[in-house]
Amino acid sequence: MATIEVILKERVQNLGAEADVVNVKAGYARNFLIPSGKAYEATKGNLRQLQNLKAVRAQREAQELAEAQSMISKLKKLKLNMQLSTGQGGKAFGSITTIDIAKAITEANPKLEIDRHAILLDKPIKSTGRFDIEVKLNGDVTGTIRVNVQAEGEESAGA
Repeated sequence: MATIEVILKERVQNLGAEADVVNVKAGYARNFLIPSGKAYEATKGNLRQLQNLKAVRAQREAQELAEAQSMISKLKKLKLNMQLSTGQGGKAFGSITTIDIAKAITEANPKLEIDRHAILLDKPIKSTGRFDIEVKLNGDVTGTIRVNVQAEGEESAGA
């Protein structure tokens, strides 16, 4: 199998970020990466342009890091109150998942939109109480949010 060195112009999933010089199969480079503008061939002339791409990458990464840190500081101040449907004897119907938590965060502050995959929850919440849930943004930035889970309709459960 023939491989070729290419310089990435932008982030490519499972391959690298801009300014990375990577070895890929020739067909992948020739048929996808180069025609779509995601990469160009690593020639001597193109390797000289690598410093410009590295500067763009450093600027983008610094901006993403600052945004993530700002979002984490806003999340730490946020206290979510969520309802869990329960029946007689306190048995839970359903659970609270990462999707529910992400929706609650967006409802509490529309400017904070978090991907549900960033919320690290071992298993769905099926009981009432106070939970500290870890959120991991941008690989390096982590924080916790406090979720208070209350039983829905506690008054009607005794009737």
